Amino acid sequence: MKLKISRLKLFGILITILAKLGNTQIIKIDGSSTVYPITEAVAEEFQKIKKGEIKVTVGISGTGGGFKKFYRGEIDISNASRPILKKEMEECEKNGIEYIELPIAYDGLAVMVNPKNNWVDYMTVDELKKIWEPEAEGKIKRWNQVRPKWPNRPLNLYGAGVDSGTFDYFTEAIVGKAKSSRGDFTSSEDDNVLVMGIAGDINALGFFGLAYYEENKDKLKLVPIVNPKTGAKVLPSEKTVMEGLYQPLSRPLFIYVNKKSAERPEVREFVEFYLKNASRLVKEVKYIPLPEKAYKLAEKRFNKRITGTVFAGEAKTGIKAEDLFRPEEKK
Repeated sequence: MKLKISRLKLFGILITILAKLGNTQIIKIDGSSTVYPITEAVAEEFQKIKKGEIKVTVGISGTGGGFKKFYRGEIDISNASRPILKKEMEECEKNGIEYIELPIAYDGLAVMVNPKNNWVDYMTVDELKKIWEPEAEGKIKRWNQVRPKWPNRPLNLYGAGVDSGTFDYFTEAIVGKAKSSRGDFTSSEDDNVLVMGIAGDINALGFFGLAYYEENKDKLKLVPIVNPKTGAKVLPSEKTVMEGLYQPLSRPLFIYVNKKSAERPEVREFVEFYLKNASRLVKEVKYIPLPEKAYKLAEKRFNKRITGTVFAGEAKTGIKAEDLFRPEEKK
């Protein structure tokens, strides 16, 4: 008899668990590896508060990969390290996907070498272009080809994956056209792979988001970039990014919310939680928060379900906080 009761209890527990799992609401997010740590931090805190009632999944397929899933209607929110592009806007329109563009942080793209590299003191945009432009493939292969006083050593390149917003932004800022790049470099959507590559190669030069440098600064050497307008040699930092001094490699980061998904209570609650806590959590994961006023404007945009983008589907560099909102939204 005791065995039967035990089985009945076990059966009841299993039914309860299955019922709870069946009622769990899921929010699907994918996209930028750069934005991932911020969204993941928000998701972790949000799920703790909801105590299992809502599950938030966060993938890393790069900004371009995230937008593909987004315009197919496969995810609710797309993490993006650049504004949505015209071709992605067209796909959204074709599929009836309306989106709310929400800026959530700033980031600087860091240019790095191995700590044992004792010859690189700074780099100019022209030097970076000479290295990364498509015409450099198979030709610019040694350090002294970039600057004659540098040693006659191999130049081994590491960079963000071609589906990432980081790659798009870097190529737009340095080469002058998004995705325009040489192809003979080690690329990865996983920034940790790039960290290991640069850290283990004295001849390495690479780029990725500043936050990943901050997490691995003991393994890497940061390179100052000459501001094309002022001529100053500037390292990326919260101060230089916020004040627009680190150019042209400073950028805003975004989440894009499917308007239809935003009508679901769990998605609405998550996005509201995201914007209210972004400033604190952005700092915790070593990114640069927007001014408080910008978060208030983002909340206003979301609450009013204002769709579309302020960037006209074009890649832009040197974006400041005031560029993130339409004039009428600032009132």
